[in-house]
Amino acid sequence: MTTTIESSVSWNDLATRAISGEPLDRVAAQQILACPDEELLDLLAAAFRVRRQAFGNQVQLYYLKNAKSGLCPEDCGYCSQSKVSDAPIEKYVWLNEEKLLAGARQAAENKAKTYCIVASGRGPTNREVDHVAGVVKKIKEELGMHICCCLGLLKPEQAKTLAEAGVDRINHNLNTSREYYDTICSTHTYQDRLDTLKVASETGMELCSGIIVGMGETDDDLVNVALELRDLNVKSIPVNFLTNIEGTPLEKVETLTPQRCLKALCLFRMMHPNTELRIAGGREVHLRTLQPLGLYPANSLFVSDYLTTKGQTASEDFKMLEDLGFEVVVQGAESDARDEVTA
Repeated sequence: MTTTIESSVSWNDLATRAISGEPLDRVAAQQILACPDEELLDLLAAAFRVRRQAFGNQVQLYYLKNAKSGLCPEDCGYCSQSKVSDAPIEKYVWLNEEKLLAGARQAAENKAKTYCIVASGRGPTNREVDHVAGVVKKIKEELGMHICCCLGLLKPEQAKTLAEAGVDRINHNLNTSREYYDTICSTHTYQDRLDTLKVASETGMELCSGIIVGMGETDDDLVNVALELRDLNVKSIPVNFLTNIEGTPLEKVETLTPQRCLKALCLFRMMHPNTELRIAGGREVHLRTLQPLGLYPANSLFVSDYLTTKGQTASEDFKMLEDLGFEVVVQGAESDARDEVTA
C-alpha cells in the first residue's frame, strides 16, 4: 500500500538538506515513497548527489556464508529456513573451521571487503559462539578481512566473546516495523531484535541492520524502520526485497515493481546520508534490468549468492560495476576515498 501525495517536491532540495546534515522528517520520507514514476530519474539523481558526497564512486562488496542452514525453530514467514517453511533447501548443522575459512578465501577472491558469517536459528549456544570466535581469529590472521556475524539473538557474554575475537560488526535486521512485526513472526518479538542490537553495541561492535521490502507493509512501516535505524546509529543498512520462495507463508505476496524498489532505496539513502546502504537479497528478481540504477542511491551489494537463493555471478556484478564507472573498495581504502570527496 502506498500513500498518495501530490508531487510538488524539489528532490534536489531534499538532497541539499540531507547533505547539509538536516535530518529529513516523516513528511519528506513519505514524499520520496510517493514520487511519481515520471519523476523517478530526478529522484535518483538527487539520491546520487547524497551518495556521492559520502562515498564518491565507490562500492563495497559483501560475501555471505551460510554457516548453518535450516533447522530453525522460528516462524518468520519470509524465510525458507524457518519451521513453517516447506522450501526444498539444503539443511546442515554448523560448517567446520576448514569450510568457513574456505568461504573467507572465496570472499577475498571475489573482491569482497566484508565476509558475513550467518547462521539460522533463534540464537547460538556458547559452544557455537566459541566456534565462530576461533574461526574469526584465524581469518583475521590470514586475510585481515572485515567480519560481520549474523547469529540470531545474542546474550551479553556471547557478544563480548565475538568482539574480543575480532568481529567488527553484528547484523540483526529489524526486517519490518514494530507495528507490522507480529504479522510476519510470532516466536520472537521486535523488542528481542532491538535488545540484541543493544547488546552488540555495548561491546563496541558496529551495527548492521536493515529491512525486507515487499512483505505487505505500508509506506508508514518503511518510514518507521528508516527512523528507527537512524535512532540506532547503524553503520550499514541492507535493503532486501522479498523473494517469494515456494513453500514459505509469504510465497504468494507480490507487491513490488522495480520502481517501488528504487524509491525504497532512495528513502534509505536520503534518511541516512552517511550510512553504508546495501542492495541485498532479491535485487536480481525485483530490480531486473534496472539493477544498475539501484547503485545510484546504494553504495554496497552482496556479491554472488545469498543464504538459500542464487544471485547473479560475481563476474556479472563486476561487469555491471565497470559499466557504471564505479570502483570496488578494497580493505582499508574507504577512508581515503572519503578524504578525496570532502577535500
